[in-house]
Amino acid sequence: MKAVFLTAGAAGMYCGSCMHDNAIARAMIAQGVDCLLQPVYTPIRTDEISVASDEVFFGGIQIYLLQQMPWLRFVPGPLRRTLDWPPLLRWATGRTHSTDAAKLGDLAVSMLRGEQGRQASEVKRLAHWLADDIRPDAVLLSNLLIGGSLPAIRSALPNTRLAVMLQGDDIFLDFLPPKQRQQAIELCQELVPSVDRFIVHSQFYADKMQRMLNIPDHQLVVTPLSIDVAPFAETITPLPKPADEFRLGYLARIAPEKGLHHLVDAFTRLAADDEHHDMTLHAAGWLGGNHQTYLDDLHAKIEQASLSHRFTYHGSPSLSEKIAYLSSLDLLCVPTDYEDPKGLFVLEALAAGVPVLQPDHGAFGELITSTGGGQTYRPGNLDDLIRAIEDTKRNPQQRSQWAKAGYDAVHQRHSVQQSAADLAKILFD
Repeated sequence: MKAVFLTAGAAGMYCGSCMHDNAIARAMIAQGVDCLLQPVYTPIRTDEISVASDEVFFGGIQIYLLQQMPWLRFVPGPLRRTLDWPPLLRWATGRTHSTDAAKLGDLAVSMLRGEQGRQASEVKRLAHWLADDIRPDAVLLSNLLIGGSLPAIRSALPNTRLAVMLQGDDIFLDFLPPKQRQQAIELCQELVPSVDRFIVHSQFYADKMQRMLNIPDHQLVVTPLSIDVAPFAETITPLPKPADEFRLGYLARIAPEKGLHHLVDAFTRLAADDEHHDMTLHAAGWLGGNHQTYLDDLHAKIEQASLSHRFTYHGSPSLSEKIAYLSSLDLLCVPTDYEDPKGLFVLEALAAGVPVLQPDHGAFGELITSTGGGQTYRPGNLDDLIRAIEDTKRNPQQRSQWAKAGYDAVHQRHSVQQSAADLAKILFD
């Protein structure tokens, strides 16, 4: 059984989807599947050992230049592909702090057009490489937005099973200007017949993407979201914490859509009450240069409330540092503004024995129902968020019950090993 897993790199940042794809690939390899994790756009960055190929297809620099300067298609391919050198891609994308939505939309539409787009030479190169050099039994894509090559792959490999994970495609599409967004959706709809199975991790997202892309029922498969629980079972000393401290925590990218500002607002109001003199706020997660001002503004708000000594930003932790950080928390909350289709940080917190509090939208309700590891509150309602934090703080017995239920559920039903076995059945049965 041979599979190629095409995963989209995230420009040098720690990306939940990249880390999840890498964990799945590692687990499939451990279970005897000949699985090649193949990056597109940029190399991937994970907090575990990467099993990804060093080669990159559709290198971000090359496809951008082909979009802006179509005459480059006449430059010999081997010469253009010098731009796909991984260190160069990491350097270039690491320096990119903002993206023009209109240019990104034109590029997304061109990529989805496949052999009719400006990156057609790379589409043909990928299809020929798969058919001539790899000859896989299955090809899995980490999202449909990199699926412009699917018709060419289907033509080159008519008997190979083609599957796509849907895990945030709508969020990217919503970022595009209206014209390009509609064009991209229509092109994605045209790709649906080339796909054997669409894999999603929540019923919420299955319903949403089925409506958006007109996916037939028989092509959709819902599998539980998963993480590699093995590192969480190892003995890692939590970050030191005074016995009388209640530590409220956040773990996600530092970006407005992730909602750290809502947690800061809740914290500053609660911490002003003498009853909550023992409450501190801790945050960890990758910070891009374009969001430094956002974090600075939150620091300023906390300082204005005279609470700087009770707030700590822990940066972007390694895997062991992340587990030590999570293990020190009393409650995790990532109050996203958007409807998250996954929520890997929920499983990570529960695997570390920490209960969670999340807005009741996206996949969060399903995750919390599945694990019993916390509760939800009304999205966008600061008063409800504050009440939920306060009630949870006042009830240590409830926190303990949630923590135990969540820990057991994640280790028993949401392990990446089980997910890899389920995926192998989808790809090869």
